[in-house]
Amino acid sequence: MTAEFDDEGLPRLPALANSATVESLPGLARVVGTAALNTAGWGMKTTARNWMRVGRAATNRDEAVALVREVGSYVGAVGEIARQVADGVPVGTALLNAGEALGGVAERSRADVQGEVVDSRPTSLRDRGQELLERSRDVWSTDNRHPAFDRILDELAPDEARILVMLLKNGPQPSVDIRTGGPIGMVSSQLVAPGLNMVGARAGLRYLDQVPSYLNNLFRLGLVWFSREALRDHLEYQVLEAQPDVLEALHSVKFAKVVRRSIHLTPFGEEFCKEALVDEVTATRPDLPEHLDPPKEVQG
Repeated sequence: MTAEFDDEGLPRLPALANSATVESLPGLARVVGTAALNTAGWGMKTTARNWMRVGRAATNRDEAVALVREVGSYVGAVGEIARQVADGVPVGTALLNAGEALGGVAERSRADVQGEVVDSRPTSLRDRGQELLERSRDVWSTDNRHPAFDRILDELAPDEARILVMLLKNGPQPSVDIRTGGPIGMVSSQLVAPGLNMVGARAGLRYLDQVPSYLNNLFRLGLVWFSREALRDHLEYQVLEAQPDVLEALHSVKFAKVVRRSIHLTPFGEEFCKEALVDEVTATRPDLPEHLDPPKEVQG
């Protein structure tokens, strides 16, 4: 016999004919629907829309019938319930039996029948967008982690993770640009050495010469930003300006001047550090240093 499929590619079920089963709704929908949500099969299709359908099925008979038919399309639960009820099995027992069956049977989709292997995720951008919006309406969801965090972890070097933790715990870091000064510098100042800092030493990095690349990558990922404003603690700059690389840049030209800058975590970077790089105790410390928010033009 040739299998028939519905619009979603699932085996089509016959209409519910058993009056006892129909009269048990919407209680049937609540039990079978809840059981189905915990199976691998229907769980792959679980969205905010499906959760809301289970809620509506508790009070709406038509929605309950439609929901049970859909759930049953994976495992034949409706037909089995109808058969058991017709044989005199109490409705409650039949429902429990169906719940157990749903827990151990995998999804049977069009791909299974035709022997095909397909990706269960939406294929078009519009479908993926609709799925994302459905998830945004899922009031039961407790996962507030940004989906980009997993990808970001794959794009970080170990030293870069140390930089982020240091910024979270120690606060914004001083940075200086060395430019030409003197009378000519007042008219046309040229950049001699940009973004000199002590981030590598303070974070205990393994590859100190890679600090510029590390910071560029962290900026690319939206985790840090470079402010033109100086830190309030000028002692920080006195220590930095005494470092060998800063002194070398100052002495490389006849007239030089120091322009003070600072390096901050973005709000997104702070959230990422607290979610992925430190323990819960550290993440909830009330005394963590504050970072300035980037201006709108930096945020893009």
